[in-house]
Amino acid sequence: MWFHADMIERFHPASFAPVAVPLSHATKAGGFVFVSGQVATDAEGNIRLGDFADEVNLTLDNVETVLAAAGARVDQIVRVGAFLSNATLFAQFNEVYARRFGAAPPARTTVVVDFGRADVRVEVEAIAYVGE
Repeated sequence: MWFHADMIERFHPASFAPVAVPLSHATKAGGFVFVSGQVATDAEGNIRLGDFADEVNLTLDNVETVLAAAGARVDQIVRVGAFLSNATLFAQFNEVYARRFGAAPPARTTVVVDFGRADVRVEVEAIAYVGE
């Protein structure tokens, strides 16, 4: 199947504040929804600092909100990319992730990165399969 620009949809949840960088929160193409990296922000776009588990949950909530705007659900996620600011956060991230995704989690890659800012400790991107 060949793709044309009119076969690609871009989504920005109405409940999210406008972003200051050039991106779509999600892009739907060929039966897949690609969710841009989400961080622990509130509806006004402010980073929510605090307990790391709360940050992970808010980040995953934001992924879920973006998926819903594109007509997808969390149980349709087939791959996750997770980015942590420090390797010492890996165990805490896994605890929250395991509770959220249960016994059949999607494929995942987790890497430690330098976000270039101290207020971001976790970012999550996702790919969901919604069918043709």
